[in-house]
Amino acid sequence: MPRHARIQRAIRQLILDGALGPGKPLPASRALAVSLGVSRDTVESAYAQLHAEGFIERRVGSGSFVAEMTDFTPGRRRPRRGPPALNPAPDLSARGAAIFHGEGVRGTAVPRPFTQGVPETRTFPLQLWERLQRQVLKEAGTQALLQSDPQGAEPLRRAIADYVNLERGARATPGRVLVLTSSQQAMALCATMLFDPGDRIFIEDPVYAGARKAFDAAGLACVPVPVDRQGIAVERIIGDPHPAKAVSLTPSHQFPTGATLALDRRLALIDWAAQHHAWIIEDDYDSEFHYAGKPTACVQGLDPHDRTIYIGTFTKSLFPGLRIGYAVLPPQLVTPMTVARTLLDGHTASITQLTLARFMEGGHFGAHVRAMRGVYAERLGVLARLAGTHLSAFVEPRVPTGGLQMPCVLTGGLSERAALDAAHRAGIDLMGLSTLHAAGTGQAGFLMGFAAYTPAEIEAAVRTLARALQSIAFEKHR
Repeated sequence: MPRHARIQRAIRQLILDGALGPGKPLPASRALAVSLGVSRDTVESAYAQLHAEGFIERRVGSGSFVAEMTDFTPGRRRPRRGPPALNPAPDLSARGAAIFHGEGVRGTAVPRPFTQGVPETRTFPLQLWERLQRQVLKEAGTQALLQSDPQGAEPLRRAIADYVNLERGARATPGRVLVLTSSQQAMALCATMLFDPGDRIFIEDPVYAGARKAFDAAGLACVPVPVDRQGIAVERIIGDPHPAKAVSLTPSHQFPTGATLALDRRLALIDWAAQHHAWIIEDDYDSEFHYAGKPTACVQGLDPHDRTIYIGTFTKSLFPGLRIGYAVLPPQLVTPMTVARTLLDGHTASITQLTLARFMEGGHFGAHVRAMRGVYAERLGVLARLAGTHLSAFVEPRVPTGGLQMPCVLTGGLSERAALDAAHRAGIDLMGLSTLHAAGTGQAGFLMGFAAYTPAEIEAAVRTLARALQSIAFEKHR
């Protein structure tokens, strides 16, 4: 900033703070210039700007004086302010406080091992994507620069419907698909459009933090339901005497345990939702990556009553920067959800939607997913083997049948917080398990994402983590 501007701002702040009161004479420009070690022209420029803004008066033959307060703060003098607080408390609404409380949904530009939920992007067919995007721009021209249909571009909605019908056993049509920027946006829409503050909703325990935040922010009463090896304990839901408006699920690969919801439990939940006129919110965030047999059909495809909202995303299957998710809605929800979406962000970028549609129509999406499924299965195997070799004194790996992360339960007496802090200092990112449980009372442990890292990178990171944990274990017993 130029010197005259810095001087002008400093004097202005002294006046606003009350340190220089109305009528107070300012130093002569020549004297102030000597004091500050600047030219007289610099000070004159600062004074001229203060005069133009009404902060000072300039009287011929008398000098410069602080203007009367009424000249720039009508009616009263501003109270003198104390030093600003280092971290002032934000003035938030109850909903804002619920959103802000605790950690947000984490993301990072360059993920460090073992950041969870991040796919491999270095081998993505970028040249193919660029060629398809050029085709879109050539054919659509300036039309691609205009606002898109808030429900989503029709070619992409058609491609999504075809995909989920074929690969996930869904019952979808293009007219029932709502294209969004993320699965998180879909959760927020459901929370605000389907429920009133105080309504009860069953959630998995442990649970994905983003889902819980969306429900907490909407003022819902979240009722945690335990998860076992066959998914959420449906008998707890069916036997609960109090009415609830919905249940939120990750049935393909429960987050974070990796459990798959058993078929009989899926059918029981469908009957419960129909009987109680409740909703099933099905978050199918990474079902493409199942490594042991064929994945179970989605709940939405099994539901003849249209009480299931199916949520999917391309963030995990392609790349995080794509920012496209979607929801397959019951027919009666399509219009209200689309209208609500226009109040959030209007629409999703046309060029990206049309490029993704071509990517899917050409069979490239399916080919990419199949290739990545093999890559990720190999990396999971490498991580499980290395964890068993180098981390066995500290954790018990729980190898999942699918997904992009592996949960590990601490067994060596270390606290979860100590393990996470030691890992962070060593350049390793882990997500704690206990905080994903209701009231943070679950088993201590952490999630290890593996999809974005080569076998060599995984091995190096596991060895680094082992040394970090050994170091704090040594300090603990010394």
